[in-house]
Amino acid sequence: MPRTRASASPLFVPRKSSRAQQRAARAGFAAARRQARRAQTPPQRQNEDGFDLELRPTYPPSGRPGPASARGGKLRLPAHRMTTATVAGAYPFLAEGGLGAEGIFIGRDVHAEAAFCYDPFSLYSSGRIEGFTNPNAVLAGIIGMGKSALAKSIATRAIAHGYKVYVPCDPKGEWSPVAEALGGYTIALGPGLPGRLNPLDAPAKPAAVSEADWATETRKRRLLLLAGLARTVLGRDLQPMEHTALDIALDQVVAHAATQRAEPLLGQVAYVLASPAHLDAALPDQAGHLAEAAQDLAHALRRLVHGDLSGMFDAPSTVTFDPATPMLSIDLSRLGGAGDDTALVLAMTCASAWMEAALADPDGGRRWVIYDEAWRVMRHIGLLERMQSQWKLSRGLGIANLMVIHRLSDLLSAGDAGSRGRVLAEGLLADCSTRIIYRQEPDQLAAAASLLGLTGVETQAVSALTKGRGLWKVAGRSFITQHLLHPAERQLFDTDARMR
Repeated sequence: MPRTRASASPLFVPRKSSRAQQRAARAGFAAARRQARRAQTPPQRQNEDGFDLELRPTYPPSGRPGPASARGGKLRLPAHRMTTATVAGAYPFLAEGGLGAEGIFIGRDVHAEAAFCYDPFSLYSSGRIEGFTNPNAVLAGIIGMGKSALAKSIATRAIAHGYKVYVPCDPKGEWSPVAEALGGYTIALGPGLPGRLNPLDAPAKPAAVSEADWATETRKRRLLLLAGLARTVLGRDLQPMEHTALDIALDQVVAHAATQRAEPLLGQVAYVLASPAHLDAALPDQAGHLAEAAQDLAHALRRLVHGDLSGMFDAPSTVTFDPATPMLSIDLSRLGGAGDDTALVLAMTCASAWMEAALADPDGGRRWVIYDEAWRVMRHIGLLERMQSQWKLSRGLGIANLMVIHRLSDLLSAGDAGSRGRVLAEGLLADCSTRIIYRQEPDQLAAAASLLGLTGVETQAVSALTKGRGLWKVAGRSFITQHLLHPAERQLFDTDARMR
């Protein structure tokens, strides 16, 4: 069928025409242009013969016509409301408001593009975060990702907020320059060094505790310390008669020291244990039997006096604990270098007992206790028990414990499933409301996700973290934070100088 051609040309309107004539001319031109456009539009395709009518579309390609087409703004649905906690279930880093501006500046919140601050004492006392039940924290990350710099940065900046910092075990000696730069001091222990600590020193009595109650508490702490030292050296639990021998030996030494106005010493306890006459005089009905049972104990404690640990805990303390010092670290880098951690564990047990005197002071203020290289502690039940006691009493003592490890699987090295060590290690993790995870190796992601309850998004994020960037889980809330260091801090915390 021949196609109709039509066109419309601009209309010439004389200048002297009236307005009515001009409007009529423009209207006629518009009508002619519309007619020309319709004439150029190809005719609608007619149904071809044999075309199945059931296969024809119900609506044209433009959609269903009319008001029911859901176009034109006439569709109205009720608004759906949800909390950020619900949204975080789908994507844990969405719409997170941070922890507030109070506390220690850590760095930059990567997703919120805002400053990230953290203060466990402020979070606990304010109650802003539901489920934040304790100030303890665990920090895990592979070597070279900056976890040590983060721990030192937290300690340094905490002092600026009025907190005190204790490092009861520094196996590599990295905290000594930090403590000295901040006005604190370091106690270096090891064979041939001048430092001495008497783990049987009596702590200062709190003002609210009576003399009798405090004497009972001090005796209990000393017995626990002696039993822990003997258990570590012997590699087994003590027998009932061995506990009795320890009780008798300690009471006799304390009574003799009181007459001399001095503190009891480990060497004196070992001497009484090796003297059958002193033990038999205390229990005449067990004459001969008690002295025989105490021989292993005497030899175990003798190692601290005359063995490879002599010269550290066999004399009165050469330093006194100053509660006003901003930082105190105990350098044990001279011990445990040959692969045998026994000397390190014994020294840390004695040092921890000595430092607990300061932690037990209710007027000591709020303090941070940092356990660096805590993976070396996980294999020893006695130290885990001391740490568990500190974790459980953290709120009452006003302390925030920070445990630094390499991998989350280090917690599993404490023993077999169901063993005492494994239960204690997992209990420490459960009592940490703050978990800080730096990058983990691919073979460690499954263990980390299982122990921490990470989501798939969080597990993927942990595997791709760069240096200085970590996943912070604070009572179930998740943040990706980039730790920022001041140039002075970077120089002070540098542990790679020898590599360069």
